[in-house]
Amino acid sequence: MSAETDETIELEETEGTPEIDSKYRMIIVAAKRSKQLQRGARPRVEMDPLKHKPTRVALEEVSRGKVNFKLTERG
Repeated sequence: MSAETDETIELEETEGTPEIDSKYRMIIVAAKRSKQLQRGARPRVEMDPLKHKPTRVALEEVSRGKVNFKLTERG
């Protein structure tokens, strides 16, 4: 998310996720998901949490399309 965009990203449980259109958006979504995992959320992919850090699990979830998000306008 750059200074010139007026978008925020919210993670959600619904379908209809926009496409990951840049590596920067992927990193932002994965970072938010990683925070959820650190706070106790259950992983959506089969990975050993003792061998992989939450950031790695989150990146794998995002790359497999397991994390739903929506873009919202800042107001």
